[in-house]
Amino acid sequence: MDAKKLVAVITLTITICISNPHAVKAGGPPPTKSGAGSLRGVVKFEGTVPKARLISMSADPNCARQHPSPVFAQEVVTDSKGDLENVVVYVAAGLGDRTFDVPAQPVVVEQRACMYQPHVLAVRANQPLHVVNDDPTAHNIHPTPANNREWNKAEPPGSSVDETFAREEIAIPVKCNLHPWMHGYIAVFKHPYFAVTGKDGSFDLSGLPPGTYTIKAWHEKLGTSSQTITIGASETREINFVLKGM
Repeated sequence: MDAKKLVAVITLTITICISNPHAVKAGGPPPTKSGAGSLRGVVKFEGTVPKARLISMSADPNCARQHPSPVFAQEVVTDSKGDLENVVVYVAAGLGDRTFDVPAQPVVVEQRACMYQPHVLAVRANQPLHVVNDDPTAHNIHPTPANNREWNKAEPPGSSVDETFAREEIAIPVKCNLHPWMHGYIAVFKHPYFAVTGKDGSFDLSGLPPGTYTIKAWHEKLGTSSQTITIGASETREINFVLKGM
């Protein structure tokens, strides 16, 4: 390969890495080391899914006009197979005294269509949290932690707020004092081994050193379930959770 072609390839590679927003996963596991293992699985809901609560946004026309269809609370969200969304799955014990670098990349929370998006998220302790108001109306964001500093910040339309949480806490309720239907949760971890389930209820905890771990699954309404599992070097294990309706 001649010098001009080599320079072009290098330039293209750098451009792809910079432009790909998923090149670094905020708050996720560190780069996989040789011998690291993975835990994968699905969280299921068992029982009768509670009827979703209808949200009225009539108090703020700027919110209501963004929703031509009915809006429902996101407290228990499943698909047709019972896969459960918005569950925080994480290593609760087994990492010993290991320490991990904190990502510099912020985790983003959007106030969009007068809802918190995502409804549940996870972040590292001391990792930047970037809260954006994408709505044509004012909001505020008001986390009410038990193990961290409480704060309450106003956000005019188009503004943003940057904050951090210093200590691990699963999970911190978040609300908007101006719009009482707006609420969500932020889980804070001192390590990078956690995930929040999506629409298919799946999770992936990768890059784990070999060892025996307590794995927990937390849901805002269905509580917490716990399992212990041992993972060997370069091993991929499956671990599933079932959370039951109350």
